Amino acid sequence: MAEKIQFELNGKKVDLEVDTDQTLLWVIRTELGHTGTKYGCGEGYCGACTVLIDNEAVRSCATKIGEVAGKKVVTIEGLAKGKELHPVQKAFVEHDALQCGYCTPGMIMNAVGLLNQNPNPSKEDIIWGMEDNLCRCGAHNRIVDAIQTAADKMKGGS
Repeated sequence: MAEKIQFELNGKKVDLEVDTDQTLLWVIRTELGHTGTKYGCGEGYCGACTVLIDNEAVRSCATKIGEVAGKKVVTIEGLAKGKELHPVQKAFVEHDALQCGYCTPGMIMNAVGLLNQNPNPSKEDIIWGMEDNLCRCGAHNRIVDAIQTAADKMKGGS
């Protein structure tokens, strides 16, 4: 049954009339046209669909759209400020922390969520915090290095 829902997506107010049982991923991609958030496993395990809800990393494929009413949702498209990439995005580029790129949006969004929770993570904190985001290309070491660099830059380091 369709209901009216309001939330913020990438800094802009969204008013929709949708079936609140639809997943956030489906609505983001099909209703709102933001295709940077990827469909992976569809069960919340792989992390390809990760977005931020009120600054926390969440699997959008396992989140019903009705759960985001009144909240702030950020997708990979909303992470940069204008043409200025977020420090995590910059670090992924600098460290070549991607290969095929399919998992990259979810990896970046999960990393931002991790750094929101723990701005000074150890290498072990990063490994455990990223454990549930899967990358079949094997870029995990570069991803960890990128997140460490981003954490340093976000704290004002070199």
